[in-house]
Amino acid sequence: MRKITNAELHRPSVEEFARMEKTPVTVVLDNVRSAQNVGSFFRTGDAFAIEHLALCGITATPPNREIHKTALGAEESVAWSRYATTAECLQHLRGEGYTIIAIEQVEGASMLGSFRTEPGRKYALVFGNEVEGVDQQVVDMCDGAIEIPQAGTKHSLNVAVSGGVVLWDLFCQIRLKP
Repeated sequence: MRKITNAELHRPSVEEFARMEKTPVTVVLDNVRSAQNVGSFFRTGDAFAIEHLALCGITATPPNREIHKTALGAEESVAWSRYATTAECLQHLRGEGYTIIAIEQVEGASMLGSFRTEPGRKYALVFGNEVEGVDQQVVDMCDGAIEIPQAGTKHSLNVAVSGGVVLWDLFCQIRLKP
């Protein structure tokens, strides 16, 4: 077994990435306080070629040294926008035809392994603050919710880790179907 070199990975340039087909997913960050978590979302969003990253409320925006530290330049490839409030963002996305899903532990949530995407549908995934999660007012605006099943004592994951878990699952459903 030999490690593959960076040259052998055939990574697209930022310009090529901008033109390539995207996974029909927008990630909405609801008052995420850590700029490093925001940077992780940029990097994960780049890996799974999401359409857009919406940064809402107190969520930090580029240019930002802490975002860049974890994004490693993905803040240049992933399209993003800033909203004063998450509610404003969700109203916009609803008008664009997105199905809005909170990633949160709420009554009636679908477990991640049971959630199935539908062909032709665009999804907006709302991830919440590191302490409070997705605000209840925002949850009330969502079409549904996904919960990540867990077995440990904490019953919580870092928000950026949750992003990686959920985006990988949807990427597999949407882009890696046989």
